[in-house]
Amino acid sequence: MTDRLPHTLRSDALDNRERILDAARALFSTDGLDVPMREVARRAGVGPATLYRRFPTKQTLVAEVFADQLNACRAIVDEGCADPDPWRGLCLVIERICELHARDRGFTEAFLSTYPEMKGVAAGREYTVKAVAELAQRAKEAGRLRSDFVLDDLILILMANKGIHATSTAGQVKASRRFAGLAIQAFEACPRHAPLPPAARLASAAPDST
Repeated sequence: MTDRLPHTLRSDALDNRERILDAARALFSTDGLDVPMREVARRAGVGPATLYRRFPTKQTLVAEVFADQLNACRAIVDEGCADPDPWRGLCLVIERICELHARDRGFTEAFLSTYPEMKGVAAGREYTVKAVAELAQRAKEAGRLRSDFVLDDLILILMANKGIHATSTAGQVKASRRFAGLAIQAFEACPRHAPLPPAARLASAAPDST
Protein backbone atom coordinates (compact mmCIF):
# COMPACT_ATOMS: atom_id res chain seq x y z
CA MET A 1 0.00 0.00 0.00
CA THR A 2 2.88 2.36 0.82
CA ASP A 3 4.43 1.78 -2.62
CA ARG A 4 1.17 2.55 -4.42
CA LEU A 5 0.22 5.71 -2.51
CA PRO A 6 2.51 8.22 -4.36
CA HIS A 7 1.24 6.95 -7.70
CA THR A 8 -2.36 7.30 -6.52
CA LEU A 9 -1.75 10.87 -5.41
CA ARG A 10 -0.11 11.75 -8.70
CA SER A 11 -3.04 10.25 -10.61
CA ASP A 12 -5.55 12.19 -8.53
CA ALA A 13 -3.62 15.41 -9.03
CA LEU A 14 -3.51 14.85 -12.78
CA ASP A 15 -7.22 14.08 -12.84
CA ASN A 16 -7.98 17.30 -10.93
CA ARG A 17 -5.85 19.32 -13.33
CA GLU A 18 -7.66 17.94 -16.38
CA ARG A 19 -11.08 18.53 -14.81
CA ILE A 20 -10.11 22.12 -14.06
CA LEU A 21 -8.91 22.69 -17.63
CA ASP A 22 -12.03 21.08 -19.12
CA ALA A 23 -14.30 23.20 -16.93
CA ALA A 24 -12.39 26.39 -17.73
CA ARG A 25 -12.49 25.68 -21.48
CA ALA A 26 -16.27 25.21 -21.40
CA LEU A 27 -16.91 28.32 -19.30
CA PHE A 28 -14.47 30.63 -21.10
CA SER A 29 -15.80 29.49 -24.48
CA THR A 30 -19.38 30.51 -23.73
CA ASP A 31 -19.05 33.24 -21.10
CA GLY A 32 -15.65 34.80 -21.79
CA LEU A 33 -12.83 35.45 -19.34
CA ASP A 34 -14.96 37.22 -16.72
CA VAL A 35 -16.00 33.88 -15.22
CA PRO A 36 -14.94 33.83 -11.53
CA MET A 37 -12.29 31.30 -10.54
CA ARG A 38 -14.69 29.93 -7.90
CA GLU A 39 -17.14 29.07 -10.68
CA VAL A 40 -14.39 27.19 -12.52
CA ALA A 41 -13.64 25.24 -9.34
CA ARG A 42 -17.34 24.49 -8.81
CA ARG A 43 -17.77 23.24 -12.38
CA ALA A 44 -14.63 21.11 -12.05
CA GLY A 45 -15.79 19.62 -8.76
CA VAL A 46 -12.74 20.73 -6.81
CA GLY A 47 -12.17 23.17 -3.98
CA PRO A 48 -10.82 26.68 -4.58
CA ALA A 49 -7.60 25.72 -2.78
CA THR A 50 -6.99 22.90 -5.26
CA LEU A 51 -7.63 25.24 -8.16
CA TYR A 52 -5.24 27.91 -6.91
CA ARG A 53 -2.60 25.31 -6.07
CA ARG A 54 -2.57 24.23 -9.73
CA PHE A 55 -3.16 27.69 -11.22
CA PRO A 56 -2.18 30.56 -8.86
CA THR A 57 -3.76 33.22 -11.11
CA LYS A 58 -6.47 33.35 -13.73
CA GLN A 59 -3.82 34.38 -16.28
CA THR A 60 -1.88 31.15 -15.80
CA LEU A 61 -5.10 29.18 -16.21
CA VAL A 62 -6.08 31.09 -19.35
CA ALA A 63 -2.65 30.55 -20.93
CA GLU A 64 -2.87 26.80 -20.33
CA VAL A 65 -6.48 26.54 -21.51
CA PHE A 66 -5.75 28.21 -24.86
CA ALA A 67 -2.41 26.56 -25.65
CA ASP A 68 -4.04 24.35 -28.32
CA GLN A 69 -5.80 27.29 -29.96
CA LEU A 70 -2.54 29.23 -30.10
CA ASN A 71 -0.87 26.29 -31.82
CA ALA A 72 -3.77 26.08 -34.26
CA CYS A 73 -3.51 29.82 -34.93
CA ARG A 74 0.19 29.49 -35.66
CA ALA A 75 -0.44 26.56 -38.02
CA ILE A 76 -3.03 28.63 -39.93
CA VAL A 77 -0.61 31.51 -40.34
CA ASP A 78 2.21 29.20 -41.42
CA GLU A 79 -0.04 27.62 -44.05
CA GLY A 80 -1.10 31.01 -45.38
CA CYS A 81 2.48 32.29 -45.54
CA ALA A 82 3.60 29.15 -47.37
CA ASP A 83 1.12 29.74 -50.22
CA PRO A 84 2.98 31.08 -53.28
CA ASP A 85 -0.01 33.36 -53.93
CA PRO A 86 0.14 35.88 -51.04
CA TRP A 87 -3.43 37.11 -51.57
CA ARG A 88 -4.81 33.60 -51.47
CA GLY A 89 -2.71 32.94 -48.38
CA LEU A 90 -4.00 36.08 -46.68
CA CYS A 91 -7.60 35.15 -47.46
CA LEU A 92 -7.04 31.72 -45.95
CA VAL A 93 -5.62 33.30 -42.79
CA ILE A 94 -8.56 35.71 -42.42
CA GLU A 95 -11.17 33.01 -43.02
CA ARG A 96 -9.70 30.39 -40.71
CA ILE A 97 -8.65 32.68 -37.89
CA CYS A 98 -12.12 34.23 -37.84
CA GLU A 99 -13.61 30.73 -37.65
CA LEU A 100 -11.20 29.69 -34.90
CA HIS A 101 -12.18 32.73 -32.85
CA ALA A 102 -15.89 32.28 -33.58
CA ARG A 103 -15.77 28.86 -31.95
CA ASP A 104 -14.39 30.22 -28.70
CA ARG A 105 -15.24 33.65 -27.30
CA GLY A 106 -12.69 33.31 -24.53
CA PHE A 107 -9.85 32.74 -26.95
CA THR A 108 -10.52 36.06 -28.68
CA GLU A 109 -10.44 37.86 -25.34
CA ALA A 110 -7.19 36.12 -24.40
CA PHE A 111 -5.63 36.82 -27.80
CA LEU A 112 -6.47 40.53 -27.64
CA SER A 113 -5.55 40.93 -23.97
CA THR A 114 -2.39 42.58 -22.67
CA TYR A 115 -1.87 40.61 -19.46
CA PRO A 116 1.93 40.45 -18.97
CA GLU A 117 1.58 37.15 -17.08
CA MET A 118 0.26 35.40 -20.19
CA LYS A 119 3.64 35.17 -21.89
CA GLY A 120 2.65 32.24 -24.09
CA VAL A 121 -0.41 34.08 -25.39
CA ALA A 122 1.60 37.27 -25.94
CA ALA A 123 4.29 35.36 -27.84
CA GLY A 124 1.67 33.67 -30.01
CA ARG A 125 0.01 36.98 -30.78
CA GLU A 126 3.36 38.58 -31.63
CA TYR A 127 4.23 35.74 -33.98
CA THR A 128 0.85 35.94 -35.70
CA VAL A 129 0.94 39.70 -36.11
CA LYS A 130 4.47 39.71 -37.52
CA ALA A 131 3.77 36.88 -39.97
CA VAL A 132 0.51 38.41 -41.19
CA ALA A 133 2.22 41.79 -41.64
CA GLU A 134 4.80 40.21 -43.93
CA LEU A 135 2.11 38.31 -45.83
CA ALA A 136 0.04 41.49 -46.24
CA GLN A 137 3.06 43.35 -47.61
CA ARG A 138 3.58 40.64 -50.21
CA ALA A 139 -0.12 40.80 -51.16
CA LYS A 140 0.17 44.58 -51.60
CA GLU A 141 3.23 44.17 -53.80
CA ALA A 142 1.28 41.67 -55.90
CA GLY A 143 -1.42 44.32 -56.41
CA ARG A 144 -4.17 42.28 -54.74
CA LEU A 145 -4.44 43.94 -51.31
CA ARG A 146 -5.51 47.56 -51.11
CA SER A 147 -2.58 49.86 -50.44
CA ASP A 148 -4.12 51.54 -47.38
CA PHE A 149 -4.59 48.28 -45.48
CA VAL A 150 -2.93 48.37 -42.04
CA LEU A 151 -2.48 45.58 -39.53
CA ASP A 152 -4.91 47.23 -37.13
CA ASP A 153 -7.59 46.39 -39.69
CA LEU A 154 -7.08 42.72 -38.91
CA ILE A 155 -7.39 43.39 -35.17
CA LEU A 156 -10.58 45.35 -35.93
CA ILE A 157 -11.93 42.32 -37.79
CA LEU A 158 -11.24 40.06 -34.81
CA MET A 159 -12.93 42.51 -32.45
CA ALA A 160 -15.99 42.70 -34.69
CA ASN A 161 -16.00 38.94 -35.22
CA LYS A 162 -16.13 38.50 -31.43
CA GLY A 163 -19.44 40.38 -31.42
CA ILE A 164 -21.22 37.73 -33.52
CA HIS A 165 -23.86 35.99 -31.43
CA ALA A 166 -25.93 33.13 -32.81
CA THR A 167 -28.06 30.49 -31.13
CA SER A 168 -25.42 27.79 -31.61
CA THR A 169 -21.70 27.37 -32.28
CA ALA A 170 -22.52 26.17 -35.78
CA GLY A 171 -24.53 29.34 -36.37
CA GLN A 172 -21.69 31.51 -35.11
CA VAL A 173 -19.21 29.78 -37.40
CA LYS A 174 -21.56 30.19 -40.37
CA ALA A 175 -22.01 33.89 -39.65
CA SER A 176 -18.26 34.29 -39.14
CA ARG A 177 -17.55 32.78 -42.55
CA ARG A 178 -19.87 35.28 -44.22
CA PHE A 179 -18.35 38.12 -42.22
CA ALA A 180 -14.86 37.05 -43.31
CA GLY A 181 -16.05 36.99 -46.91
CA LEU A 182 -17.31 40.56 -46.60
CA ALA A 183 -14.03 41.66 -45.01
CA ILE A 184 -11.97 40.05 -47.75
CA GLN A 185 -13.95 41.85 -50.44
CA ALA A 186 -13.38 45.12 -48.58
CA PHE A 187 -9.63 44.47 -48.41
CA GLU A 188 -9.17 43.51 -52.06
CA ALA A 189 -7.55 46.17 -54.26
CA CYS A 190 -9.96 45.47 -57.15
CA PRO A 191 -12.96 43.64 -55.65
CA ARG A 192 -14.31 40.90 -57.88
CA HIS A 193 -17.42 40.41 -55.73
CA ALA A 194 -17.18 36.65 -55.57
CA PRO A 195 -20.26 34.92 -54.07
CA LEU A 196 -20.34 35.20 -50.30
CA PRO A 197 -20.70 32.21 -47.98
CA PRO A 198 -24.34 31.52 -46.99
CA ALA A 199 -25.92 33.88 -44.47
CA ALA A 200 -26.67 32.66 -40.95
CA ARG A 201 -29.85 33.52 -39.08
CA LEU A 202 -28.91 35.59 -36.07
CA ALA A 203 -30.96 36.11 -32.95
CA SER A 204 -31.26 39.86 -33.47
CA ALA A 205 -32.18 39.68 -37.17
CA ALA A 206 -35.70 40.52 -38.32
CA PRO A 207 -37.81 37.49 -39.36
CA ASP A 208 -37.90 38.59 -43.00
CA SER A 209 -34.22 39.68 -43.23
CA THR A 210 -33.26 36.59 -45.23
